[in-house]
Amino acid sequence: MAQGTAVKQKKRSKSVFKNMRQTEHRTVTNRANRTRVRTAVRQYRAALASGDVAKTEKLIPQTFSELDRAVKNHSLPRNTANRYKSRLTIALNGLRQQPKKS
Repeated sequence: MAQGTAVKQKKRSKSVFKNMRQTEHRTVTNRANRTRVRTAVRQYRAALASGDVAKTEKLIPQTFSELDRAVKNHSLPRNTANRYKSRLTIALNGLRQQPKKS
């Protein structure tokens, strides 16, 4: 553009500002929900890695609850949560079937 010419700027309507606020709020909420789920799954996997069946069994209801809550809030797709639950349960069953360490 030539020097000194004004740059046109589009006016924003009220609805655009409202959508911006809604998006910002949803982003913060979804990030918090995803963080909570990831923390629960990470703790569960750490318990699995330690080989402690009792501790892992205590964490399973809490972890599944966080996954279900994320699905309810639409932060996580239902099939994704079901896949996580299935894999975590399979891992726990594998841990249960391992012979006891002496």
